[in-house]
Amino acid sequence: MKFILKLLICTFVLTLIITSCSTQEKVIVKTKTVHDTIYVTDVDPKYHFVEQANLKDYIISKKNFPSVASNHRVKFIVLHYTVSDYPTSVKILAKKGNVSSHYLVNDLPNDSIDLLVSENQRAWHAGISSWGNAVNLNDTSIGIEIVNSGYKKIGDSMVFQPFPNYQIKKVISLVKNIAERYDIDPVNIIGHSDIAPLRKQDPGPAFPWEKLYKEHQLGAWYDEKDKLYFLNMYEPDIAPYNSVLEFQKALKKYGYSVNLTGVYDKNTKLVTRAFQWHFRPQKGDGIIDAETWAILQALNKKYRTK
Repeated sequence: MKFILKLLICTFVLTLIITSCSTQEKVIVKTKTVHDTIYVTDVDPKYHFVEQANLKDYIISKKNFPSVASNHRVKFIVLHYTVSDYPTSVKILAKKGNVSSHYLVNDLPNDSIDLLVSENQRAWHAGISSWGNAVNLNDTSIGIEIVNSGYKKIGDSMVFQPFPNYQIKKVISLVKNIAERYDIDPVNIIGHSDIAPLRKQDPGPAFPWEKLYKEHQLGAWYDEKDKLYFLNMYEPDIAPYNSVLEFQKALKKYGYSVNLTGVYDKNTKLVTRAFQWHFRPQKGDGIIDAETWAILQALNKKYRTK
């Protein structure tokens, strides 16, 4: 829905009457007008898009709505990069029909973010994926694509493109809004490579996960004192520190999908690399070293101890 109105820059409350083939609902939204375009910035939580039957002979009563035995579909926020410029990203995500995301964050220094799929619908962004006990995360997540070219292969190295600060500010604002509205668990704000580590690299080690946590309390991060505690305990030649199986179990406990083979195989290396890209981006080589082991234990202590 687009609005072309000649108005001064301002913020106000707009009442929209949303009509569909099934029902008609009043939705209160806050909007911002820039030049001649109205951007929807927030939806009043007292109002919701409600899908319901519309019968000719009967009234659908809401006197007992909503039931207390219900919850949000959305449990995860998954961040991606597009590996394309903005026009190409729009074409791929909104026009071609094979893949999509709920939001697209452009790489322009403006105040616009694209909504591509309604939050109450599934976007096709996660593919074959898992996190903890959840699989097929398209069913339970909101996908955010960030315009970024990804990485270039230079020799044996993967060189990732940085994200400009103005773009990260957009991502932070969007993630914070979604996380607050759906009460997202911090460990469920994740990257595509976290939920599909054997085939995906995005958003890559250049994405500032630490900044999101330390400056905006978004997502998960370890406590330094816990990391140092586990680092001081590390003895490379004795159990459990020399056990690949114990490390695989710890990865699985945190949320990563990894087979408990007890063998440092290719899949374990890729999962370890995805973990490092998220929590130790300075060195993402997939090797199970003392710091990687300590960070993983610190995260499980903080978020997975019951």
